[in-house]
Amino acid sequence: MQFLNGITLLLVYQLVGEVTVRLLGVPIPGPVLGMVMLFITLWIRGSTPESVETASTGLLSHLSLLFVPAGVGMMAHFSRIADEWLPITLALLLSTIITMVATALVMQLTTRWLVVSSAKEGQDHE
Repeated sequence: MQFLNGITLLLVYQLVGEVTVRLLGVPIPGPVLGMVMLFITLWIRGSTPESVETASTGLLSHLSLLFVPAGVGMMAHFSRIADEWLPITLALLLSTIITMVATALVMQLTTRWLVVSSAKEGQDHE
């Protein structure tokens, strides 16, 4: 019963996100908006309900099956992907490079911040 309650809650958030996107004309997918709303709700609440924990663990254990529709979609639209291979490749390469650079910068900033914080704490204890 916990799984059913949890999956129902997840689907309700997806539905609310989808309805909100369609009513407001927001240019993002409804499930993404629903996921953001769920995240904010869980953040405000400060904990995850057991039913959501059970449902999400069950879904994650079968995550590989969720890639099957994407693979089928790629095969169904292979000719279009083949026609647009250059923009797709450029988008993948550029987004990968941008992500790697952003991650490296965040890591450097975080490391510097932690070093400065620990040095200040060391001075405070002296």
